[in-house]
Amino acid sequence: MRLAAIVTWLITATVGVYLLYLWLSGGGLHQQATKVTRFPAALIFSHPALAVGALGCWVGYLLTGHRAVAWVAFGVLAASAALGFTMFTRWLGGGRHARGAEQRFPVLAVLLHGFAGVTTFVLVLLTAAVASGL
Repeated sequence: MRLAAIVTWLITATVGVYLLYLWLSGGGLHQQATKVTRFPAALIFSHPALAVGALGCWVGYLLTGHRAVAWVAFGVLAASAALGFTMFTRWLGGGRHARGAEQRFPVLAVLLHGFAGVTTFVLVLLTAAVASGL
């Protein structure tokens, strides 16, 4: 499960970088002043920053085997997941009337990113729980 989490994490990150590219190339940063986008820059950049931090903690856990590091990785990942869920609900709320850069997001990419992210979340939780003897 430990290595499966890394694989799903990398899939999630790859699709996430693609979505970030679409948002940036669609003028997402320029739309901040006009409030056209539903995604504030702080939300857009905090989500991947937390995910990368959690991944760093997870690699630390894989290298050291310390259970506490696995739980820290899970906690940081949970914060990133909460921000991701916020973006997903905002993206859904835009529907046909979306005007911001996020209207360019392909449904398949959003679903793949979300599914891989949820899978990663569950794998990290289960691995941390098993490592703790729960």
